[in-house]
Amino acid sequence: MRPDKPIRDIMTTRLVTVSAETPAIEVKKIFEDNDFHHLPVTEPGERLMGIISKEDVFRVAYVLSMTTSGKTWSEKAYEKLTARDFMTEYPLVLDPDDTIGLAADIFMANKFHALPIIEDERLVGLVTTHDLLTYSFSSPVGAEE
Repeated sequence: MRPDKPIRDIMTTRLVTVSAETPAIEVKKIFEDNDFHHLPVTEPGERLMGIISKEDVFRVAYVLSMTTSGKTWSEKAYEKLTARDFMTEYPLVLDPDDTIGLAADIFMANKFHALPIIEDERLVGLVTTHDLLTYSFSSPVGAEE
């Protein structure tokens, strides 16, 4: 593995995104229908506003279940929420030319598992811990690239 390679070589570029006004029910459905765990929140022009993890969706549902007076009230409260209500605003981001090693260092030092990749103020990709593991184990140890 070469930690000095740029992130652009391993980042995911085919992203599903939502707007800040996307209903929470729709965000939940996107996670149910897809095999990913992070959803960037963008405004027109692919400008990043925040990010939502699958864990964020579970946390909101749990908090509502603990603070409302039953399933019906929890569902009604959930229906009023939008992505803006539970996204992480201003997430740490990287540039496509930043290194894989830098991304790995950031993941190891923090408790999150995805970094949006921004170029010219536009969201161009996402790198996850899964991307790093896939890259790490796809090349033979000690092999020259």
